[in-house]
Parts: sequence; structure tokens; C-alpha cells
Amino acid sequence: MKLAAIDIGSNAIRFQVSSVLEHGDKAMFKKVEYVRFPLRLGHDVFGTNRISKASIEKFKKLMKTYKLLLELYEVDDFMFCATSAMRESENGEELVKEIKKELGITIHIIDGHVEATLINKAISSYLTDKTYLHIDVGGGSTELNLFAGGKKIKTRSFKIGSVRVLEHHDSPVMWADMEKWVKDSVKKDYGIVTAVGTGGNISKIFELAQVKQGKTMSLKKIMEIKKMVESHTMEERIYELQMNPDRADVIVPASDIYIKVMEWAHSKSILVPEVGLKDGILLQLFEKNQKHRKIEFFNTEDQSKGKKTMMLEKKVARTQT
Repeated sequence: MKLAAIDIGSNAIRFQVSSVLEHGDKAMFKKVEYVRFPLRLGHDVFGTNRISKASIEKFKKLMKTYKLLLELYEVDDFMFCATSAMRESENGEELVKEIKKELGITIHIIDGHVEATLINKAISSYLTDKTYLHIDVGGGSTELNLFAGGKKIKTRSFKIGSVRVLEHHDSPVMWADMEKWVKDSVKKDYGIVTAVGTGGNISKIFELAQVKQGKTMSLKKIMEIKKMVESHTMEERIYELQMNPDRADVIVPASDIYIKVMEWAHSKSILVPEVGLKDGILLQLFEKNQKHRKIEFFNTEDQSKGKKTMMLEKKVARTQT
């Protein structure tokens, strides 16, 4: 079975096809194709509340391309999900209707709660019954989820994201609201709080910090990496630190969000599982196609040909029906 997830974000649009390889009581997600296209919808929306004509033209071409890839890879099931920029744009719904009419593709504009729920699916295998504050920083929004005793007990989405902060469209009121939410939600009796970070920027910070996969990264180390990145020009970030151009300019404002949230929660370390919305979408699709199974997830890595490829592997136990 082949599944595909399309994450239409504020800073980029991601497309991934994965094969589900099942053997006995196990099933493994192996990445077949991954495309990340730097179409920054948030640049339009957070400044004008609309997606520009130029961006619409590129977006339609990209959707046509992704549709062809779905057909070429003979994907069995797929889901297109749009987040902050699309849901805030005045013409987002209109664009979605045009895509449906012209290409037959259904794009789901999801709210912050659904976005957080899908990402939680991807990180759940990394969590124990300890206290965690999940921080997912996107281009247009930040989703916070508090876990205690093995359960999610609070969740909230804030209109603070890397692109929004970079272009000065963030609100001091929203920053204050997020600070209050964190301080009110994270109780002292929860004990030590470990942050869990998802999003492309925290993954790049984790890579630059050279922390071993599965280990936590300290708040101090995030601050050190932020300071190091700030000391480089944009050109140096691209050629020396090997960042995409649309990562090089947002990584510092994104790091500020992670740092502030961790400070408010008195969290000294962060776990970076390197999964995100697209992984949650894939798991959602798998669950939809495997309704009578109970699934637990864990990660393995394929380092063949010297290339590190993340795969989601699952222990699958059949349940009584």
C-alpha cells in the first residue's frame, strides 16, 4: 500500500509518498518520494490577508504536479491539508473550490486543534508518562500541547510563527497570551517538564548541535546555536551551514519561539523526534485503512548509500472485532 501526505504550510508545501510494508504483526513506513517546495503563502496572507495572483498561479501548477506524482506512484490513499496561511486568507476557501473544480483535488483547511492532533499522532511513540510540553512552530502559528501522566491535558494554537515574526506581523498581545497560557498550564506539581519540538527549524537546530538521535538537546545549546547562526550572513547560512534560502531567514525567529516557551515552562531540555504534520497525516491514513488494528509506532533509520532516511515502523496487534 502506498500513502501520500501533502502539507500546505505558510512557509513551504511538502509532499511525501510512503510505502507501507507489512510482514506478520509489523508494518513499516518507508519514504519513497519527498518534495519540499518553498512557496511562502504566509508572506501574502500575513501582510494583505489574501493569497496573491502570482502565488495562486504557482500554487495551481504545484497542485497539478503533485496530482501527477500521485498518479505516477499509484498511490492508494492521500490527503491534502492546509494550515495557518490558507485558513486565514480571505480567498483561501475560493482557491480550494477552484482546485476542486479544476483538478478534482480536495484540500482540507484544518484548524489549529486538528493540526495539533495529527502531529500528536506522530510524536506519541516518543512519550512516556512523564510531563511534556510539545512545541510545534510553523510559519504562521505555534501549537502547544501539554502531556502529563501519559495523556494530553491541554492544547492551544497561537498566531505566532516564524514567517509572521520575521515580517513583523506578530502581536505583542498574542505573545503575552501565549506566555500566560504556558505559565498557567504548567503546574509545579507536574515536576520536570521536557519539551518536545517539531518543525523544520528545530530539526535544523538539532542537526547543527550534532546531538545524537534519541537524546535531548539543552535549552543552553539552542541558545548557542541561535547565537552562532546570527553571526553568519544569509549567504553563509546557505553555503556554509547548508540551509535552504527559505530556512536561512526564519530559523532565528523560530528559535526565539522555542526558547521563550521553554523558559516560561522552566524546561531545560527538548526532545526532537524529527516528525511533523505530514507524518501525522500518513498515520491517519493508515489507521483509516486498517480500522481493526491497534497500532504502536517507533522509528528506525535507513543509512544505505550514506543517506539517512527516516522510516516509521509499527508494531501491529490485531484486536477482537
